[in-house]
Amino acid sequence: MNKIKIYQVDAFAATLFTGNPAAVCVLDKWLSNEILQSIAAENNLAETAFVVPGIDDFEIRWFTPAVEVDLCGHATLAAAYIYFNHLGYNKSTITFHSPRSGNLNVTQLNENLMLDFPADFLLPSDYVDQIKNCIGIMPKEVLKGKTDYMAILESEEDIIEVIPNFNEIAKLNARGLIITAKGNKIDFVSRFFAPQSGINEDPVTGSAHTSLIPYWAGKLGKNNMIARQLSKRGGELICKHNGNRSSIGGKAKLYMLGEIFID
Repeated sequence: MNKIKIYQVDAFAATLFTGNPAAVCVLDKWLSNEILQSIAAENNLAETAFVVPGIDDFEIRWFTPAVEVDLCGHATLAAAYIYFNHLGYNKSTITFHSPRSGNLNVTQLNENLMLDFPADFLLPSDYVDQIKNCIGIMPKEVLKGKTDYMAILESEEDIIEVIPNFNEIAKLNARGLIITAKGNKIDFVSRFFAPQSGINEDPVTGSAHTSLIPYWAGKLGKNNMIARQLSKRGGELICKHNGNRSSIGGKAKLYMLGEIFID
């Protein structure tokens, strides 16, 4: 019987029971895709990160309960937190290699962990009516990035009040839908819906900020920003626009550790 160490971490969280929970499974070697997907489904969290140590870096993959995804911010931050705080990694920066997204560095900066991710640049979309059907409000603007649609709303209050139609969102040919607006007390706010990926509303979505950061840097005329995702759990993110890269940072808290038994 094989045993796999598993950690559950609240990412982008200053305290437990906030931010976005992720599972981190540390493997000696890659298991079959079927087993990886079954573990993620059993965990029933937005994402499970699987990590296999390499010679110079750590290979990483991410699974929702339904599918493997190209990029996941909060589960990468959770994996880095485990290596820095529980597995004796003693350098200031750890490099994860994703077969789908390339090298992803995470740097420990005091109590924060800073993700260095490729920026996503969006193009205008004419899916305005479809997005209105998804969120029940006419967006100011709709854009499409590599994996997601993004709808710009008038105010933070609009973001809070949106009641998403998950059946309509699931029809979008995308990973999911970001809604965003300028914040009242911070730079910008957002929510993220991805029923087609097995997640109706994600608590805090690091990867969505690879789209949000370039957009708001241009609109606000600043590269250093603070963002908040307005889910029920909520989470705050430190954001920096670095041209073709985005820095996304926050804290993390260990909730649980254990072992998985595989026949």
